[in-house]
Amino acid sequence: MKLFKPTLVALALVAVVGCNEEVVAEAKAPVLDTEIQKQSYGLGASIGMYMQRNLVEHDKLGLSLDKSLIINGFVDSIEGKSLIEQEEIQTLLQNLDASMKEKQQAALVEAAEASLAEGVDFLAENAKKEGVMVTESGIQYEVITEGEGAKPSAEDTVTVHYKGTFLNGETFDSSYDRNEPAVFPLNRVIQGWTEGVQLMPIGSKYKFTIPSDLAYGPNGNPPRIPGNAVLQFEIELLDIQVAEAPAEMDTQG
Repeated sequence: MKLFKPTLVALALVAVVGCNEEVVAEAKAPVLDTEIQKQSYGLGASIGMYMQRNLVEHDKLGLSLDKSLIINGFVDSIEGKSLIEQEEIQTLLQNLDASMKEKQQAALVEAAEASLAEGVDFLAENAKKEGVMVTESGIQYEVITEGEGAKPSAEDTVTVHYKGTFLNGETFDSSYDRNEPAVFPLNRVIQGWTEGVQLMPIGSKYKFTIPSDLAYGPNGNPPRIPGNAVLQFEIELLDIQVAEAPAEMDTQG
């Protein structure tokens, strides 16, 4: 469901009324008999759900807002008696947004530093495991099933099933979950995939551990993948569509 997205000013004037237990206790149960009543309630609920998610993010970053004052600001504004002028509200929200971005950036840097240290240690230990092979570039891989078909080149388009996980085992992407194989040119993905999948004959299933510099590097792939993250993929090569050779130019006159 696509929820209503409030403007910057509106975000400061709305909140989930359920956050205030006293208000909930005094409020009457809403009547939702007509379409317009349901639409009215739905609009408020949509704004409330959006705001609730934002309040959670603020709490995570140590910028917890006073929910009772948010509710007061909402009610006062609806009644046309806001205690703060609109121009000042705009400035306050811009300052809040700047603080959020500063803290988010600091959190990203901290996560990237932690990922780098974790990745170095993991790669060193994982390379010692039986069955793990390491390419010259540093990709680590294990053969789960060895196929007997052709191997792709970097220019080919491949059809694969795959599951990507962080080092803690959490899945961040999976074609299996979507019940549909992925199809893409092999030279249009991260370097670790481009190199690694070329090792696989059709019908193979390999497990790859890809260093961060061959994945998404220090910047990561926000918001899901932090910087310096070592990633693991189980990849099953289903098919290869060989790239067509470029037509030769006729040089004869």
